[in-house]
Amino acid sequence: MTLSRRGLFALALMPVLAACSSTVVPMPGPGAGLSPPQLTQGAILAAINGTRARYGKPPLRYNTQLESAARVQARLMASKDQLSHDLGLSLHRRVVDSGFVGASGENVAGGQRTLEQAIAGWLNSKGHRETLLSTRFEEFGLAVAAVPAGKNSRYGIYWAFIAGGPYSAWN
Repeated sequence: MTLSRRGLFALALMPVLAACSSTVVPMPGPGAGLSPPQLTQGAILAAINGTRARYGKPPLRYNTQLESAARVQARLMASKDQLSHDLGLSLHRRVVDSGFVGASGENVAGGQRTLEQAIAGWLNSKGHRETLLSTRFEEFGLAVAAVPAGKNSRYGIYWAFIAGGPYSAWN
């Protein structure tokens, strides 16, 4: 399959999953009465790659650049209290700004108190499932952010997963 530059750009906007932090993903303070748990890189890798293994998929490597792009998105969603892939910064722009070069995809979620719940939601959505389990991606980053304390919120907690890999995997 051959994709044009336009096709690759459209592909970059598709829902996908992403990475985690280098040692500990910085978790936000309480927001709307919710506070996500501390997640180590090891715990994130175990959750994502454990899920992939259950479906016969190879593990993904952790990437701090993709985590940075995911963190921007999670914080944007929490600050605006909106679940969306584009809140003024497209996936492409966030990934490029993080320094990552390659194809990317993103999964977002809102309201889940644990990473396992976010993953379960992604698995129950065809497009997000495809991103999470794609063999075309080789690495990922993940971030979570909470709406500031005292603010009424629809979801309270927002998750962003960004997966990345070589453009050549899409040719």
